[in-house]
Amino acid sequence: MECVDFCTKNIAVVFNEGVKNPYPVLQKLEHSLIEKGAKPEILEIKEMKFGFDFVFAVGGDGTILHVSKFYAMSKTPVLGVNLGRLGYLSQVNADNIQLAVDKVFNNAFNIEKRLMIKSGEKYALNDFVIKGACATRSSRFVLSINDKFVCDYIADGLIVSTPTGSTAYGLSAGGPVIYPMLDALVIVPICPHTLTARPLVVPSNEIIKITTAEGESNEFNLITDGADSCDVSNEVVIQKAENKAYLALLQDDAFYSVLRDKLHWGVSPRSLWLNQFT
Repeated sequence: MECVDFCTKNIAVVFNEGVKNPYPVLQKLEHSLIEKGAKPEILEIKEMKFGFDFVFAVGGDGTILHVSKFYAMSKTPVLGVNLGRLGYLSQVNADNIQLAVDKVFNNAFNIEKRLMIKSGEKYALNDFVIKGACATRSSRFVLSINDKFVCDYIADGLIVSTPTGSTAYGLSAGGPVIYPMLDALVIVPICPHTLTARPLVVPSNEIIKITTAEGESNEFNLITDGADSCDVSNEVVIQKAENKAYLALLQDDAFYSVLRDKLHWGVSPRSLWLNQFT
């Protein structure tokens, strides 16, 4: 993490029109920014452009992922305002907007430069998911790293995740939680047809190649950050991207507090049950 010291008055507020009723939060955020002397530009996610010192992304985690990847090219900090369900990537909601704006204008925030990965022209902040062409059965995936054969999997798919994405689909598939600032990637098989297949953590500078096995269909389905899906032929090559996403955080222990508060990490099921009645 590093503290920043720059003018934050050239501000954009990017929102996702597809999120249910974002306008009350947009109005509240715009009012708070204007009170600070800023002239925020309100942009729908399809209208994003460069030229800002700081960006508020209003929506769910998918919105924040999309906005953060776009502004990675200009190294612009992005602060998420959660309107979704989990809000794993955001620390701001409708109830603490004024506090968040105060911290931004007092430079009381940190920036984390989050690792991104790419495959061809596709960029991911969370993960790439590779699935076989046939959704009704398992497929065989051949994994190589730096052109060296590692293993093959019979599975429903493979997840190649960044540390940021290790708490997303990869976690649900049995992968490890990785501290977001580690320079590493994790490869997680989805429902492997074996008792010995385990997630694999590798340095981020490794080049990961996934190819089809002989006799299998030569097509994959590549899913980027759980949103964009496309068919690719024969092989998928994944490596570290040149740019990093700049996420603005309002507290130093954000990663651990989010694990506790939003994923209930280290909390017993009994405690969760009892909290329903308190």
